[in-house]
Amino acid sequence: MTSNASYDPVRAWAESGVPHLTGRPDGPPLVPPGHAAARARELTDWIRTATSGSVDVDGATILAERAAFTGHRRRGPLTPGGAGRLLPAADGWVAVSCARPDDTLLLGALIEREVDHTTVWPALADWLHDHTRAEFDERATLLGVAGGGIPENRATDEIESADAPHADLTPHGDPRSVDGLLVVDFSALWAGPLCAHLLGLAGARVVKVETPARPDGARRGDADFYRLLHGGHESVVLDPAVDPDRTALHRLVDAADVVIEASRPRALRGFGLSSEDFVASGGTWISITAAGRDFDRIGFGDDVAASAGLVARDDLGPVFVGDAIADPLAGLTAAALAMSRPAHGPGALWDVSMRATVAATLDGTATRTPRHDGRRWLVDTDSAAVELAPPRPRAVTGDAPAPGRDTDAVLADLGITR
Repeated sequence: MTSNASYDPVRAWAESGVPHLTGRPDGPPLVPPGHAAARARELTDWIRTATSGSVDVDGATILAERAAFTGHRRRGPLTPGGAGRLLPAADGWVAVSCARPDDTLLLGALIEREVDHTTVWPALADWLHDHTRAEFDERATLLGVAGGGIPENRATDEIESADAPHADLTPHGDPRSVDGLLVVDFSALWAGPLCAHLLGLAGARVVKVETPARPDGARRGDADFYRLLHGGHESVVLDPAVDPDRTALHRLVDAADVVIEASRPRALRGFGLSSEDFVASGGTWISITAAGRDFDRIGFGDDVAASAGLVARDDLGPVFVGDAIADPLAGLTAAALAMSRPAHGPGALWDVSMRATVAATLDGTATRTPRHDGRRWLVDTDSAAVELAPPRPRAVTGDAPAPGRDTDAVLADLGITR
């Protein structure tokens, strides 16, 4: 796979469903800049090759798939789900998410004001009026706030130093089969579960691991979308604060061929799990983070994509692109890498920065505004006018397991006692 899109970028966007999620609610859909949809198609080409055609999905349409289940639509400077916003700062714009129960308190600490859920957004907007993007970034990193400043111009030759080591996270070399491999999935929400879902479609045995205190928050979301990503998987719940469970957790990881994590590395280190030891023993460790393992940043798909520079722009300013688009793009990237044969030895640690996967798709192109012919929205490509397709879901098959449904059975099958 090359680092340049081999598909027509505009056509891929038009067929992805993402433009219908991009733009203001009372305005036209917008075709985003860059070639993320084309990159997503390249990644699923790799997956199709690695699985000899048994996993045949379209990466471009996966980028907008969640909204096809939830019914979310474009909301301009608000995320489709409503938990994030684009706000003007003293020297540009920032993207901020307020999705977790503690985020209101964290944002209050960031601006050094007492706020509640009704006052947090106007208070933050007031603070940003007199502060720069860099000041926001510094405080957000310190406090664990999901958000970041939006670059004014972001092309592939202008990638920030933090993103440079991750900017070409595309599979190279030979694909490998994952049929029959054991995947232990510690991830939640969308990016990691999408990776696990694709590995499961390719024949891997996927065991989802949650703790009693931290179940996957996506269980509270759209039930059909959750079933799509987790159907056919097994569910294990173990408490690392309890010695027998902690021991069982270690032995489960020892038995795995692939581990997926989508949190800051310190989380699994706190359980006594070492990615370095796992890779040294020949395993594949997939680490999906907001900005790479070396950067203590957190983020959600919408604010991460915007802080990477992927926003659409009209006369009023920037708007979000799609629905948490950094999540599916990172999940597709992670799955393709997991299906790649490591260049040096059997083990591999794939450090997947969500922000860098997005930044690498930006090429200096601008937002396009389609035209309406009275029936449909059309955008011109190099070869023809293409209709903007709406988000569309894949068929859901199988049931997602309840938390811990398979704990005893999985441990017994692997010869693990507790």
